[in-house]
Amino acid sequence: MPHETSLVATIAVGLALAFVGGLIANRLHLPPLVGYLLAGLAVGPFTPGFVADAEIAAELAEVGVILLMFGVGIHFSFQDLLAVRNVAVPGALGRILVATLLGIGLTALWGWSLGAGIVFGLALSVASTVVLLKALEDHDAIDSNDGRVAVGWVIVEDLVMVLALVLLPALAGPLGGNPPPGSAESGLLLTLGITLGKVALFIALMLVVGARVIPWLLSRVERTGSRELFTLGVLAIALGVAFGSAELFDVSFALGAFFAGVIVNGSDLSHRAAEEALPLQDAFAVLFFVSVGMLFDPAIIVEEPLRVLATLTIIIVGKSAAAALIVLIFGYPVQTALRISVSLAQIGEFSFILTGLGLSLGLLPQEGQSLILAGALLSIVINPLLFRAVNPLVMRLRAAS
Repeated sequence: MPHETSLVATIAVGLALAFVGGLIANRLHLPPLVGYLLAGLAVGPFTPGFVADAEIAAELAEVGVILLMFGVGIHFSFQDLLAVRNVAVPGALGRILVATLLGIGLTALWGWSLGAGIVFGLALSVASTVVLLKALEDHDAIDSNDGRVAVGWVIVEDLVMVLALVLLPALAGPLGGNPPPGSAESGLLLTLGITLGKVALFIALMLVVGARVIPWLLSRVERTGSRELFTLGVLAIALGVAFGSAELFDVSFALGAFFAGVIVNGSDLSHRAAEEALPLQDAFAVLFFVSVGMLFDPAIIVEEPLRVLATLTIIIVGKSAAAALIVLIFGYPVQTALRISVSLAQIGEFSFILTGLGLSLGLLPQEGQSLILAGALLSIVINPLLFRAVNPLVMRLRAAS
């Protein structure tokens, strides 16, 4: 195939197969995300037939990450988080700690390094916002108290993962990985100080300058009455801030896009901005999941079934038990503990982003990526089944109380 058609072929075949896979998953009452990941597997190098261009897919995935994180930022609400902070903050932090320690312990048995164990554990600790919201919507629970706690919980997890994305490159050297160019010559504390200083400067500029300029710019564009210009303005803000933050402050695309979304959320036009960005966000998010599916080698399930089972056990059993225990400790009823623990018993977007970062820094072995992807696929498939099994029990307990 001529090189100049690789971009078109990757997008066309990827989206077409994702569409078919999403339809099939939907008919089977599974999240469409499962179909997107399997579409990526179909066009990846580990299956016969058409193989998409991996470099182009990775670039498209970066755009998907930017738009996904921009969307998370737009929907991020400090008010909603504050309302459930008493359980969401310690709960999320406690669950991340438990999952990370389990990951470190498991990988130590496999002979992996501490850095690999930390990345592996962190990747298993964070639930998928997309899968969570879809499950809550399907069960009309998103506006319930259980739903608000679960959403607040996953927001805290997302924020911790954003911090992890910032700190991991600075800690790569001491953890046995390949630090970014220039950081090896500096001491750990100096590297961390410079990294956190750049992040703090970026956040300060966004909160002081961006909070004034971005809403003003959106307001001026909205007055033109042109929907096309407004959509273009929203996308320019998301991509422009993400790219600028990476170039000027060495901040990840994900963090830059997240804060761009947070600033837009403070505007009176935030709902319209979210609506206008949603179609492209969805399209590139699909391509992101397709690109992730391309990296999955299904042979890992046959070659290392016990390791796959151990990974899945941490995701579904270990994290769920920790979440349920934490919810009960904070005085919530059993039905709330059951629903929250089940709703968070999967992994997704941030797991994939952390995995990619861990690989690029030389912290995570290739097998770790395959295990995390296998755990994600299987947990996302199993999660709706768990929800359906637990929901009748939750309703009975609620009626009896």
